[in-house]
Amino acid sequence: MTDVALASPLPEVPPSIQQLLAQLNLAYRPVPATTRQPQANRVHTVLLSDSVGMLLVLLPENQLLDLRRLVEFTGRQLAVVAPERLMRTLERYELDVLPGLPSLTNSPCLYDERLLEAPRLLLESGERSLLLEVETSDYRCLLSQATAGSFGIPAAGIQPNLRQPERDEAEILHAATAFTARRIRQRLEETLEIPPLSKTAEKVIKLRVDPDATVDDLANVVETDPALAAQVISWAASPYYAAPGKIRSVEDAIVRVLGFDLVINLALGLALGKTLSLPSDQAQQETPYWKQAIYTAALIEGLARAMPRAERPEMGLAYLGGLLHNFGYLVLAHVFPPHFSLICRHLEANRQLDHQVIEHHLLGITREQIGAALMRCWEMPEEVVTALRFQGDPAYQGEQAVYPNLIFLAVQLLRGEGIGNGPAQAIPEDLYARLNIDPAKARECMQKILGAEAALRELTGQFK
Repeated sequence: MTDVALASPLPEVPPSIQQLLAQLNLAYRPVPATTRQPQANRVHTVLLSDSVGMLLVLLPENQLLDLRRLVEFTGRQLAVVAPERLMRTLERYELDVLPGLPSLTNSPCLYDERLLEAPRLLLESGERSLLLEVETSDYRCLLSQATAGSFGIPAAGIQPNLRQPERDEAEILHAATAFTARRIRQRLEETLEIPPLSKTAEKVIKLRVDPDATVDDLANVVETDPALAAQVISWAASPYYAAPGKIRSVEDAIVRVLGFDLVINLALGLALGKTLSLPSDQAQQETPYWKQAIYTAALIEGLARAMPRAERPEMGLAYLGGLLHNFGYLVLAHVFPPHFSLICRHLEANRQLDHQVIEHHLLGITREQIGAALMRCWEMPEEVVTALRFQGDPAYQGEQAVYPNLIFLAVQLLRGEGIGNGPAQAIPEDLYARLNIDPAKARECMQKILGAEAALRELTGQFK
Protein backbone atom coordinates (compact mmCIF):
# COMPACT_ATOMS: atom_id res chain seq x y z
CA MET A 1 0.00 0.00 0.00
CA THR A 2 1.31 3.46 -0.83
CA ASP A 3 1.98 6.23 1.68
CA VAL A 4 -0.80 8.23 0.02
CA ALA A 5 -3.28 5.41 0.59
CA LEU A 6 -2.17 5.10 4.21
CA ALA A 7 -2.61 8.83 4.73
CA SER A 8 -6.12 8.91 3.24
CA PRO A 9 -8.83 9.19 5.92
CA LEU A 10 -11.01 6.10 6.32
CA PRO A 11 -14.73 6.43 5.58
CA GLU A 12 -17.18 6.11 8.46
CA VAL A 13 -18.74 2.81 9.44
CA PRO A 14 -22.45 3.13 8.52
CA PRO A 15 -24.47 4.28 11.57
CA SER A 16 -26.77 1.23 11.47
CA ILE A 17 -23.76 -1.08 11.70
CA GLN A 18 -22.15 0.98 14.46
CA GLN A 19 -25.36 0.65 16.44
CA LEU A 20 -25.67 -3.09 15.80
CA LEU A 21 -22.03 -3.78 16.76
CA ALA A 22 -22.51 -1.83 19.98
CA GLN A 23 -25.59 -3.92 20.81
CA LEU A 24 -23.63 -7.11 20.06
CA ASN A 25 -20.72 -5.83 22.14
CA LEU A 26 -18.36 -6.73 19.28
CA ALA A 27 -15.02 -4.90 19.29
CA TYR A 28 -13.68 -4.01 15.86
CA ARG A 29 -10.98 -2.05 14.05
CA PRO A 30 -11.78 -0.30 10.73
CA VAL A 31 -9.29 -1.12 7.93
CA PRO A 32 -9.29 -0.08 4.26
CA ALA A 33 -10.48 -2.55 1.63
CA THR A 34 -7.95 -2.97 -1.18
CA THR A 35 -7.78 -4.85 -4.49
CA ARG A 36 -6.06 -8.15 -3.78
CA GLN A 37 -6.35 -11.91 -3.97
CA PRO A 38 -9.18 -13.50 -1.94
CA GLN A 39 -8.12 -13.95 1.68
CA ALA A 40 -8.65 -16.86 4.07
CA ASN A 41 -9.61 -14.49 6.89
CA ARG A 42 -12.08 -12.33 4.95
CA VAL A 43 -15.71 -13.36 5.41
CA HIS A 44 -17.61 -13.96 2.16
CA THR A 45 -21.31 -13.34 2.79
CA VAL A 46 -24.02 -14.82 0.55
CA LEU A 47 -27.77 -14.48 1.07
CA LEU A 48 -29.63 -17.41 -0.50
CA SER A 49 -33.29 -18.33 -0.70
CA ASP A 50 -35.76 -20.98 -1.81
CA SER A 51 -39.46 -21.68 -1.22
CA VAL A 52 -38.72 -22.30 2.48
CA GLY A 53 -37.13 -18.90 3.05
CA MET A 54 -33.77 -17.15 3.25
CA LEU A 55 -30.46 -18.54 4.48
CA LEU A 56 -27.32 -16.53 5.26
CA VAL A 57 -24.14 -18.40 4.29
CA LEU A 58 -20.67 -17.41 5.52
CA LEU A 59 -17.36 -18.86 4.34
CA PRO A 60 -13.75 -17.80 3.81
CA GLU A 61 -13.39 -15.56 0.78
CA ASN A 62 -10.68 -17.80 -0.72
CA GLN A 63 -13.16 -20.67 -1.00
CA LEU A 64 -15.69 -21.40 -3.72
CA LEU A 65 -19.23 -21.91 -2.46
CA ASP A 66 -20.24 -25.21 -4.07
CA LEU A 67 -24.03 -25.11 -4.44
CA ARG A 68 -24.15 -28.85 -5.13
CA ARG A 69 -22.55 -29.56 -1.75
CA LEU A 70 -24.97 -27.13 -0.19
CA VAL A 71 -27.89 -29.10 -1.63
CA GLU A 72 -26.46 -32.29 -0.12
CA PHE A 73 -25.91 -30.59 3.24
CA THR A 74 -29.26 -28.79 3.55
CA GLY A 75 -31.57 -30.78 1.29
CA ARG A 76 -32.67 -27.45 -0.22
CA GLN A 77 -32.38 -26.07 -3.75
CA LEU A 78 -30.95 -22.68 -2.80
CA ALA A 79 -29.99 -19.82 -5.11
CA VAL A 80 -28.75 -16.28 -4.53
CA VAL A 81 -31.61 -13.92 -3.68
CA ALA A 82 -32.85 -11.64 -6.44
CA PRO A 83 -31.03 -8.28 -6.58
CA GLU A 84 -34.26 -6.40 -5.81
CA ARG A 85 -34.76 -8.37 -2.60
CA LEU A 86 -31.19 -7.82 -1.46
CA MET A 87 -31.44 -4.14 -2.35
CA ARG A 88 -34.44 -3.73 -0.05
CA THR A 89 -32.40 -5.10 2.85
CA LEU A 90 -29.43 -2.86 2.05
CA GLU A 91 -31.60 0.23 1.65
CA ARG A 92 -33.30 -0.41 4.97
CA TYR A 93 -29.95 -0.06 6.73
CA GLU A 94 -28.40 2.38 4.22
CA LEU A 95 -25.62 -0.04 3.22
CA ASP A 96 -23.69 -0.69 0.00
CA VAL A 97 -22.82 -4.34 0.75
CA LEU A 98 -24.08 -6.96 3.19
CA PRO A 99 -21.93 -7.56 6.30
CA GLY A 100 -21.54 -11.07 7.71
CA LEU A 101 -23.70 -10.35 10.78
CA PRO A 102 -26.48 -12.96 11.20
CA SER A 103 -28.68 -10.71 13.33
CA LEU A 104 -28.86 -8.18 10.48
CA THR A 105 -31.06 -10.37 8.28
CA ASN A 106 -32.85 -12.34 11.02
CA SER A 107 -32.52 -15.46 8.86
CA PRO A 108 -30.97 -18.84 9.69
CA CYS A 109 -27.20 -18.87 9.27
CA LEU A 110 -24.86 -21.54 7.95
CA TYR A 111 -21.08 -21.14 8.09
CA ASP A 112 -18.14 -23.14 6.82
CA GLU A 113 -16.23 -24.52 9.80
CA ARG A 114 -12.90 -23.43 8.29
CA LEU A 115 -13.99 -19.81 8.64
CA LEU A 116 -12.98 -19.81 12.32
CA GLU A 117 -9.45 -21.14 11.81
CA ALA A 118 -7.87 -17.66 11.38
CA PRO A 119 -7.12 -15.72 14.61
CA ARG A 120 -8.74 -12.55 13.24
CA LEU A 121 -11.41 -12.01 10.61
CA LEU A 122 -12.28 -9.21 8.17
CA LEU A 123 -15.98 -8.40 7.78
CA GLU A 124 -17.73 -6.16 5.31
CA SER A 125 -18.72 -2.94 7.06
CA GLY A 126 -21.55 -2.03 4.71
CA GLU A 127 -19.29 0.62 3.11
CA ARG A 128 -17.49 -0.77 0.02
CA SER A 129 -14.07 0.69 0.78
CA LEU A 130 -14.01 -0.26 4.46
CA LEU A 131 -13.60 -3.57 6.33
CA LEU A 132 -13.91 -4.40 10.01
CA GLU A 133 -11.23 -6.49 11.69
CA VAL A 134 -12.51 -8.56 14.62
CA GLU A 135 -11.12 -11.27 16.87
CA THR A 136 -12.33 -14.71 15.78
CA SER A 137 -13.08 -15.65 19.37
CA ASP A 138 -15.48 -12.69 19.58
CA TYR A 139 -17.06 -13.44 16.21
CA ARG A 140 -17.62 -17.06 17.22
CA CYS A 141 -20.06 -15.84 19.85
CA LEU A 142 -22.24 -14.31 17.12
CA LEU A 143 -22.55 -17.75 15.52
CA SER A 144 -23.88 -19.56 18.58
CA GLN A 145 -27.25 -20.14 16.86
CA ALA A 146 -25.70 -20.85 13.44
CA THR A 147 -24.96 -24.25 11.89
CA ALA A 148 -21.41 -25.26 10.95
CA GLY A 149 -20.64 -27.35 7.88
CA SER A 150 -18.10 -28.01 5.14
CA PHE A 151 -19.35 -26.88 1.76
CA GLY A 152 -16.57 -24.65 0.41
CA ILE A 153 -13.86 -25.68 -2.04
CA PRO A 154 -10.40 -24.10 -1.58
CA ALA A 155 -9.97 -21.94 -4.69
CA ALA A 156 -6.20 -22.44 -4.63
CA GLY A 157 -6.75 -26.12 -5.39
CA ILE A 158 -8.72 -25.32 -8.56
CA GLN A 159 -6.15 -24.77 -11.28
CA PRO A 160 -7.52 -23.63 -14.65
CA ASN A 161 -5.26 -24.47 -17.57
CA LEU A 162 -3.76 -21.05 -18.30
CA ARG A 163 -0.59 -21.94 -20.20
CA GLN A 164 -0.90 -25.34 -21.91
CA PRO A 165 -3.07 -24.90 -25.00
CA GLU A 166 -1.85 -28.23 -26.35
CA ARG A 167 -4.11 -29.86 -23.75
CA ASP A 168 -7.19 -27.82 -24.68
CA GLU A 169 -8.71 -30.18 -27.25
CA ALA A 170 -8.45 -33.20 -24.95
CA GLU A 171 -9.92 -31.27 -22.04
CA ILE A 172 -12.78 -29.89 -24.14
CA LEU A 173 -13.58 -33.33 -25.54
CA HIS A 174 -13.49 -34.78 -22.03
CA ALA A 175 -15.91 -32.11 -20.84
CA ALA A 176 -18.16 -32.74 -23.82
CA THR A 177 -18.31 -36.48 -23.07
CA ALA A 178 -18.86 -35.90 -19.37
CA PHE A 179 -21.71 -33.44 -19.84
CA THR A 180 -23.46 -34.59 -23.01
CA ALA A 181 -24.80 -37.87 -24.33
CA ARG A 182 -23.65 -37.17 -27.89
CA ARG A 183 -21.36 -39.58 -29.69
CA ILE A 184 -17.79 -38.30 -29.85
CA ARG A 185 -16.72 -37.50 -33.39
CA GLN A 186 -13.28 -36.91 -34.77
CA ARG A 187 -13.45 -33.18 -35.32
CA LEU A 188 -13.82 -30.66 -32.53
CA GLU A 189 -16.41 -28.51 -34.24
CA GLU A 190 -18.56 -31.58 -34.96
CA THR A 191 -18.27 -32.80 -31.39
CA LEU A 192 -19.47 -29.47 -30.07
CA GLU A 193 -22.11 -29.07 -32.78
CA ILE A 194 -21.10 -25.46 -33.41
CA PRO A 195 -23.01 -23.72 -36.23
CA PRO A 196 -21.00 -23.12 -39.40
CA LEU A 197 -19.67 -19.65 -40.12
CA SER A 198 -22.13 -17.33 -41.78
CA LYS A 199 -21.54 -16.46 -45.45
CA THR A 200 -20.78 -12.88 -44.40
CA ALA A 201 -18.12 -14.00 -41.91
CA GLU A 202 -16.52 -16.26 -44.53
CA LYS A 203 -16.35 -13.38 -47.02
CA VAL A 204 -14.89 -10.98 -44.45
CA ILE A 205 -12.23 -13.51 -43.42
CA LYS A 206 -11.20 -13.89 -47.07
CA LEU A 207 -10.95 -10.11 -47.40
CA ARG A 208 -8.81 -9.89 -44.26
CA VAL A 209 -6.12 -12.08 -45.79
CA ASP A 210 -6.31 -10.48 -49.24
CA PRO A 211 -3.55 -7.84 -49.53
CA ASP A 212 -5.24 -6.35 -52.58
CA ALA A 213 -8.68 -5.87 -50.95
CA THR A 214 -10.14 -2.41 -51.49
CA VAL A 215 -12.79 -0.24 -49.87
CA ASP A 216 -15.16 -1.19 -52.69
CA ASP A 217 -14.61 -4.89 -51.97
CA LEU A 218 -15.38 -4.40 -48.29
CA ALA A 219 -18.42 -2.20 -48.95
CA ASN A 220 -19.80 -4.82 -51.36
CA VAL A 221 -19.47 -7.59 -48.74
CA VAL A 222 -21.05 -5.52 -45.97
CA GLU A 223 -23.91 -4.38 -48.21
CA THR A 224 -24.89 -7.99 -48.99
CA ASP A 225 -25.89 -8.31 -45.31
CA PRO A 226 -28.54 -5.61 -44.73
CA ALA A 227 -28.45 -5.91 -40.92
CA LEU A 228 -24.66 -5.56 -40.86
CA ALA A 229 -24.75 -2.66 -43.31
CA ALA A 230 -27.27 -0.82 -41.12
CA GLN A 231 -25.11 -1.37 -38.06
CA VAL A 232 -21.94 -0.10 -39.75
CA ILE A 233 -23.74 3.06 -40.88
CA SER A 234 -25.27 3.55 -37.41
CA TRP A 235 -21.83 3.00 -35.87
CA ALA A 236 -20.27 5.69 -38.04
CA ALA A 237 -23.15 8.10 -37.35
CA SER A 238 -23.01 7.64 -33.57
CA PRO A 239 -21.97 10.48 -31.23
CA TYR A 240 -18.92 8.39 -30.25
CA TYR A 241 -17.27 9.17 -33.61
CA ALA A 242 -18.81 12.64 -34.00
CA ALA A 243 -18.60 12.51 -37.79
CA PRO A 244 -19.40 15.75 -39.63
CA GLY A 245 -22.41 15.58 -41.93
CA LYS A 246 -24.78 12.72 -42.58
CA ILE A 247 -23.48 9.18 -43.27
CA ARG A 248 -25.22 8.12 -46.47
CA SER A 249 -23.69 4.73 -47.31
CA VAL A 250 -21.39 1.95 -46.15
CA GLU A 251 -18.64 3.35 -48.35
CA ASP A 252 -19.15 6.77 -46.77
CA ALA A 253 -18.85 5.18 -43.29
CA ILE A 254 -15.59 3.45 -44.29
CA VAL A 255 -13.91 6.35 -46.09
CA ARG A 256 -14.98 9.33 -43.96
CA VAL A 257 -15.28 7.92 -40.45
CA LEU A 258 -14.29 4.41 -39.50
CA GLY A 259 -11.58 3.39 -41.91
CA PHE A 260 -11.01 0.10 -43.72
CA ASP A 261 -9.25 -1.66 -40.83
CA LEU A 262 -11.87 -0.88 -38.19
CA VAL A 263 -14.81 -1.78 -40.43
CA ILE A 264 -13.39 -5.12 -41.53
CA ASN A 265 -12.69 -6.16 -37.94
CA LEU A 266 -15.95 -4.72 -36.67
CA ALA A 267 -17.85 -6.60 -39.39
CA LEU A 268 -16.03 -9.81 -38.52
CA GLY A 269 -16.61 -9.39 -34.78
CA LEU A 270 -20.31 -8.72 -35.28
CA ALA A 271 -20.75 -11.59 -37.72
CA LEU A 272 -19.03 -14.05 -35.38
CA GLY A 273 -20.81 -12.72 -32.31
CA LYS A 274 -24.18 -13.30 -33.95
CA THR A 275 -23.30 -16.86 -34.96
CA LEU A 276 -24.37 -17.89 -31.45
CA SER A 277 -27.39 -16.39 -29.74
CA LEU A 278 -27.17 -14.75 -26.34
CA PRO A 279 -28.12 -17.20 -23.57
CA SER A 280 -31.59 -16.82 -22.06
CA ASP A 281 -30.10 -17.51 -18.62
CA GLN A 282 -27.33 -15.42 -17.12
CA ALA A 283 -25.94 -14.54 -13.71
CA GLN A 284 -27.72 -11.75 -11.83
CA GLN A 285 -26.31 -8.25 -12.27
CA GLU A 286 -23.98 -9.28 -15.11
CA THR A 287 -22.79 -6.65 -17.54
CA PRO A 288 -24.60 -7.45 -20.83
CA TYR A 289 -22.46 -9.34 -23.35
CA TRP A 290 -22.32 -6.66 -26.05
CA LYS A 291 -21.71 -3.83 -23.60
CA GLN A 292 -18.73 -5.71 -22.20
CA ALA A 293 -17.46 -6.47 -25.71
CA ILE A 294 -17.76 -2.91 -27.05
CA TYR A 295 -16.34 -1.19 -23.97
CA THR A 296 -13.38 -3.60 -23.92
CA ALA A 297 -12.64 -3.10 -27.62
CA ALA A 298 -12.88 0.68 -27.30
CA LEU A 299 -10.57 0.75 -24.27
CA ILE A 300 -8.05 -1.55 -25.96
CA GLU A 301 -7.99 0.80 -28.94
CA GLY A 302 -7.09 3.67 -26.59
CA LEU A 303 -4.50 1.64 -24.65
CA ALA A 304 -2.80 0.50 -27.85
CA ARG A 305 -2.51 4.12 -29.00
CA ALA A 306 -0.90 4.95 -25.63
CA MET A 307 1.96 2.55 -26.47
CA PRO A 308 5.04 3.79 -28.33
CA ARG A 309 4.27 3.71 -32.05
CA ALA A 310 6.99 1.15 -32.82
CA GLU A 311 5.60 -1.30 -30.24
CA ARG A 312 1.91 -1.07 -31.05
CA PRO A 313 0.15 -4.25 -32.20
CA GLU A 314 -1.92 -4.32 -35.35
CA MET A 315 -4.74 -2.02 -34.25
CA GLY A 316 -7.52 -3.87 -36.06
CA LEU A 317 -6.59 -7.23 -34.54
CA ALA A 318 -6.27 -5.69 -31.08
CA TYR A 319 -9.77 -4.21 -31.46
CA LEU A 320 -11.13 -7.52 -32.78
CA GLY A 321 -9.61 -9.40 -29.83
CA GLY A 322 -11.40 -7.03 -27.46
CA LEU A 323 -14.69 -7.40 -29.31
CA LEU A 324 -14.46 -11.22 -29.16
CA HIS A 325 -12.70 -11.61 -25.80
CA ASN A 326 -15.77 -13.08 -24.06
CA PHE A 327 -16.93 -15.18 -27.02
CA GLY A 328 -16.23 -18.39 -25.07
CA TYR A 329 -19.11 -17.40 -22.78
CA LEU A 330 -21.53 -17.82 -25.70
CA VAL A 331 -19.89 -21.12 -26.66
CA LEU A 332 -20.27 -22.54 -23.13
CA ALA A 333 -23.95 -21.61 -23.16
CA HIS A 334 -24.38 -23.30 -26.56
CA VAL A 335 -22.43 -26.49 -25.79
CA PHE A 336 -23.53 -27.12 -22.19
CA PRO A 337 -27.03 -25.60 -21.90
CA PRO A 338 -28.22 -27.57 -18.84
CA HIS A 339 -24.97 -26.94 -17.01
CA PHE A 340 -24.62 -23.30 -18.05
CA SER A 341 -27.41 -22.50 -15.59
CA LEU A 342 -25.35 -24.15 -12.85
CA ILE A 343 -22.37 -22.00 -13.85
CA CYS A 344 -24.55 -18.88 -13.59
CA ARG A 345 -25.77 -19.79 -10.10
CA HIS A 346 -22.18 -20.35 -8.95
CA LEU A 347 -21.07 -17.04 -10.46
CA GLU A 348 -23.78 -15.33 -8.40
CA ALA A 349 -22.70 -17.05 -5.19
CA ASN A 350 -18.96 -16.56 -5.71
CA ARG A 351 -18.52 -12.99 -6.92
CA GLN A 352 -15.14 -12.83 -5.17
CA LEU A 353 -13.69 -15.43 -7.57
CA ASP A 354 -12.79 -15.20 -11.25
CA HIS A 355 -15.03 -17.11 -13.66
CA GLN A 356 -12.12 -19.37 -14.70
CA VAL A 357 -11.99 -20.93 -11.24
CA ILE A 358 -15.73 -21.63 -11.25
CA GLU A 359 -15.85 -22.98 -14.81
CA HIS A 360 -12.83 -25.22 -14.31
CA HIS A 361 -14.33 -26.59 -11.09
CA LEU A 362 -17.69 -27.37 -12.69
CA LEU A 363 -16.69 -28.35 -16.25
CA GLY A 364 -12.95 -28.96 -16.29
CA ILE A 365 -12.52 -26.24 -18.95
CA THR A 366 -12.91 -22.46 -19.19
CA ARG A 367 -14.51 -20.09 -21.67
CA GLU A 368 -11.01 -18.97 -22.70
CA GLN A 369 -10.05 -22.51 -23.74
CA ILE A 370 -13.22 -23.28 -25.66
CA GLY A 371 -13.40 -19.82 -27.28
CA ALA A 372 -9.83 -20.06 -28.55
CA ALA A 373 -10.41 -23.61 -29.79
CA LEU A 374 -13.37 -22.47 -31.87
CA MET A 375 -11.41 -19.52 -33.26
CA ARG A 376 -8.75 -21.96 -34.41
CA CYS A 377 -11.40 -24.23 -35.97
CA TRP A 378 -12.67 -21.23 -37.91
CA GLU A 379 -9.10 -20.43 -39.03
CA MET A 380 -9.09 -17.01 -37.42
CA PRO A 381 -5.78 -15.11 -37.21
CA GLU A 382 -3.37 -16.61 -34.67
CA GLU A 383 -3.24 -13.24 -32.89
CA VAL A 384 -6.96 -13.54 -32.10
CA VAL A 385 -6.63 -17.17 -30.96
CA THR A 386 -3.76 -16.17 -28.65
CA ALA A 387 -5.67 -13.13 -27.39
CA LEU A 388 -8.66 -15.21 -26.30
CA ARG A 389 -6.64 -18.14 -24.96
CA PHE A 390 -4.20 -16.29 -22.68
CA GLN A 391 -6.20 -13.20 -21.67
CA GLY A 392 -6.60 -14.44 -18.09
CA ASP A 393 -2.86 -14.72 -17.48
CA PRO A 394 -1.18 -11.34 -16.87
CA ALA A 395 2.22 -13.04 -16.80
CA TYR A 396 1.92 -14.51 -20.33
CA GLN A 397 4.97 -13.58 -22.40
CA GLY A 398 4.75 -15.97 -25.35
CA GLU A 399 4.39 -15.13 -29.01
CA GLN A 400 1.88 -12.31 -29.73
CA ALA A 401 1.61 -11.68 -25.96
CA VAL A 402 0.68 -8.05 -26.52
CA TYR A 403 -2.87 -9.03 -27.56
CA PRO A 404 -3.89 -11.05 -24.46
CA ASN A 405 -1.95 -8.65 -22.22
CA LEU A 406 -4.00 -5.71 -23.53
CA ILE A 407 -7.25 -7.61 -22.94
CA PHE A 408 -6.25 -8.42 -19.35
CA LEU A 409 -5.38 -4.77 -18.71
CA ALA A 410 -8.59 -3.46 -20.27
CA VAL A 411 -10.81 -5.99 -18.49
CA GLN A 412 -9.31 -5.21 -15.07
CA LEU A 413 -9.54 -1.43 -15.59
CA LEU A 414 -13.20 -1.80 -16.56
CA ARG A 415 -13.96 -4.11 -13.63
CA GLY A 416 -12.44 -1.50 -11.33
CA GLU A 417 -15.17 0.86 -12.56
CA GLY A 418 -17.95 -1.70 -12.15
CA ILE A 419 -18.12 -2.62 -15.85
CA GLY A 420 -17.70 -6.34 -16.53
CA ASN A 421 -18.15 -9.45 -14.46
CA GLY A 422 -15.93 -10.71 -11.67
CA PRO A 423 -13.58 -9.15 -9.14
CA ALA A 424 -11.05 -6.54 -10.23
CA GLN A 425 -7.57 -8.02 -9.88
CA ALA A 426 -4.48 -6.00 -9.08
CA ILE A 427 -2.66 -5.08 -12.32
CA PRO A 428 1.01 -6.12 -12.05
CA GLU A 429 3.53 -3.31 -12.54
CA ASP A 430 5.57 -5.48 -14.88
CA LEU A 431 2.55 -5.79 -17.20
CA TYR A 432 2.54 -2.01 -17.64
CA ALA A 433 6.30 -2.20 -18.21
CA ARG A 434 6.05 -4.95 -20.84
CA LEU A 435 3.35 -3.05 -22.71
CA ASN A 436 5.30 0.19 -22.23
CA ILE A 437 2.15 1.95 -21.03
CA ASP A 438 2.34 4.50 -18.25
CA PRO A 439 -0.28 3.60 -15.57
CA ALA A 440 -1.37 7.24 -15.51
CA LYS A 441 -1.96 7.08 -19.30
CA ALA A 442 -3.97 3.88 -18.84
CA ARG A 443 -6.18 5.58 -16.25
CA GLU A 444 -6.56 8.51 -18.65
CA CYS A 445 -7.78 6.10 -21.35
CA MET A 446 -10.25 4.65 -18.86
CA GLN A 447 -11.56 8.12 -18.01
CA LYS A 448 -12.10 8.83 -21.72
CA ILE A 449 -14.23 5.70 -21.97
CA LEU A 450 -16.26 6.79 -18.94
CA GLY A 451 -16.62 10.25 -20.47
CA ALA A 452 -18.00 8.68 -23.64
CA GLU A 453 -20.36 6.36 -21.78
CA ALA A 454 -23.54 7.85 -23.25
CA ALA A 455 -22.24 7.43 -26.81
CA LEU A 456 -20.97 3.90 -26.12
CA ARG A 457 -24.29 3.01 -24.53
CA GLU A 458 -26.00 4.07 -27.75
CA LEU A 459 -23.70 1.80 -29.75
CA THR A 460 -24.36 -1.07 -27.37
CA GLY A 461 -28.10 -0.52 -27.70
CA GLN A 462 -27.89 -1.68 -31.33
CA PHE A 463 -27.22 -5.26 -30.17
CA LYS A 464 -30.08 -7.17 -28.59
